[in-house]
Amino acid sequence: MQTIVLGSGSPLPDASRAGPSTLVRTEIGDLLFDCGRGVLMRAAAAGSSAGAIRGLFLTHLHSDHTTDLNDVVTSRWVTSFQPNPLPLFGPPGITRLLHATEAMLELDIGYRMAHHTDLQWRPSADVTECEGGLVLEAGSVRVTAAPTDHAPVRPTLGYRIDEGDASVVIAGDTVPCPGLDQLCAGADLLVHTVVRRDLIEPLGLARLTDVLDYHSSVEDAARTAARNDVGTLLLTHLVPAPQPGAEDEWVALAKEHFGGTVVVAQDLLTLEVSRWV
Repeated sequence: MQTIVLGSGSPLPDASRAGPSTLVRTEIGDLLFDCGRGVLMRAAAAGSSAGAIRGLFLTHLHSDHTTDLNDVVTSRWVTSFQPNPLPLFGPPGITRLLHATEAMLELDIGYRMAHHTDLQWRPSADVTECEGGLVLEAGSVRVTAAPTDHAPVRPTLGYRIDEGDASVVIAGDTVPCPGLDQLCAGADLLVHTVVRRDLIEPLGLARLTDVLDYHSSVEDAARTAARNDVGTLLLTHLVPAPQPGAEDEWVALAKEHFGGTVVVAQDLLTLEVSRWV
């Protein structure tokens, strides 16, 4: 199993970081978690595509995590030569989001169907709304969801992917919470969104400091990893984005609370996931 960071960025546009998105490559195919800006450009660089996605899993419906849903839907549709519904998983509300996306694309859908005589079906998706539990099982791969805490955004989900003895957790945006602990227990890799409280708090601007009460700090993520015996902690959705050469500061903050491996995400960073001892 491989974990590939497609986008390590945040709502703030960054020339070197696409929007939040993680690809987990498994024996059953590519599983995509969130679809922030630029996701398919990064997927192409990783050797994947909209048509190859075995499942798209949304952690929550903040725009920075769903911006390119329209691109995934459209690209999957126009590059498939037979109906190829998108398997879409996430919290209640994703059906409404999908329908709104399709309504936004209505003119485009009409244009393409009028022009391409072999394209006689509309884009489609197989939608599974959930608030926890087993959401996908195929071969040796299991994807489990649990509720997280990103209030006032509700509901929100984290996911755990198990393939054989290897396991990856996608935390999404959350503060420490029981649902995340449940997913993380003994995981090999925890992909966790983080903010730097020590850099944001002194700014004193409400629009910025407000993010602190519903995101985990680096220290929070490290304590979650330590509490649950995680092997590797991957810090992503970095706010504010580290300046080149400053990544060691983030690692040092996490290592104060966590004795395992700490990695700071960059777009297209690829980690092999195997059972750690």
